[in-house]
Amino acid sequence: MTIKISLISLGCARNLVDSEIILGTLKKSGYKISDSPAGADIAIVNTCSFIEDAKRESIDVILDLIELKNRNKLKYILVAGCLPQRYGEELRGELEEVDGFVGVDAVKVLPALIKRLAKGRKSDIILHEPRYLYNDRSPRLGITPKHYAYVKISEGCSHRCSFCIIPAIRGRHRSRTVGSVIRESQSLIRRGAKEINVIGQDTSVYGKDIYGRWALAGLLRKLARIKGANWIRLLYGHPEHFTDELISVISGEGNICKYVDLPVQHINARVLKAMGRPASPGCIRELIYKIRKRIPGVVLRTSVIVGFPGESDKEFGELLDFIREIRFERLGAFTYSMEEGTRAALLRDQVPESAKRSRRDELMAQQREISAQNNMKMIGREMDVLIDEPCHGLKAGDRGMFLGRTYMDAPEVDGNVFVKGAGIKTGDMVKARIVDGYEYDLVAEKVQRRK
Repeated sequence: MTIKISLISLGCARNLVDSEIILGTLKKSGYKISDSPAGADIAIVNTCSFIEDAKRESIDVILDLIELKNRNKLKYILVAGCLPQRYGEELRGELEEVDGFVGVDAVKVLPALIKRLAKGRKSDIILHEPRYLYNDRSPRLGITPKHYAYVKISEGCSHRCSFCIIPAIRGRHRSRTVGSVIRESQSLIRRGAKEINVIGQDTSVYGKDIYGRWALAGLLRKLARIKGANWIRLLYGHPEHFTDELISVISGEGNICKYVDLPVQHINARVLKAMGRPASPGCIRELIYKIRKRIPGVVLRTSVIVGFPGESDKEFGELLDFIREIRFERLGAFTYSMEEGTRAALLRDQVPESAKRSRRDELMAQQREISAQNNMKMIGREMDVLIDEPCHGLKAGDRGMFLGRTYMDAPEVDGNVFVKGAGIKTGDMVKARIVDGYEYDLVAEKVQRRK
């Protein structure tokens, strides 16, 4: 009898790619993929443990699976990814109902582990130094809609930010070859992808380890030449390595989204130094103003951390002033999460949780106002909108409404465009006129072209 396997993917887009490779590998190995863990033989949860909230979500999902197993609706549970990579020993002792733990190199070892389970043998496989790097020949079963896909160009990170545990979990930075990335992207586009989202822990250092030089600009130029690539979107850059050549390529290639994802984390000099972020406040500002000048219509996305150890009211105020100055089109704010194994966890003057939350709320209230003002300026513009899905649960008068995105919005993390019009379907690229704006979303009507 064919073994049925269900997979739950948690965390970021980089984890999602891992999950798609896992599913593809298992399907190629002859296993049946089930949409729901209830009734499956094996449930795999691909976990995240980057910050406290992610760890909590992972544990909650594992406990839900244990409940299914206790009710005889599931035979085996496998926990994969970042959580066991980081906490393997502790998890073994606390979650006895779990039948196996696999680290971030799960793709290589899961088939063997599942064979052991089928023989009634529990097993854990967690490699101390992750080495796995998928390529264009790796089987892949898509989780995202067919019209967009993520392509992970590298794995791991060699930075040593004091607050971040990723290098300890994912290992050192290692790049795929240009040829492998191009071939995978071509394959995804042939299968219907109109948008390729280029991701990694730090995409801007791509190629340095295998070519001895920054190679991201050249890679993007080649991706832009692929027939049928409507949008190429670059995510997860780093201010320290965002080169003039890279800016020129984003500016000059018509199908590369004028969208720059540049996590700055903070702007105060002392805080940046304590975070282990080498770019100075002056360099960050200079880079941002250069990007604004050289890439017309650019949308800037960033992420910041509030409540880092020792952050004073004055330093937080400096961050607020900076955000008012730059007026980022897209911004995510996180409260500092004290992660064991990081240098920042050992720092004195940890900020109380209540103060962290208060600062985040104040910052996001300011950003909502900035975003709403930016969106109101969009009214009247005609823009290409990639349709993601129909709006569900709407009243009768609003039927025929779809959710989509312009080049200004990455999947899952940014806002949406509510589009109304005839003859729209998921995956279409439609021309639409913006007619209204909210804090994070836009409203548009499909432009009906005269015949």
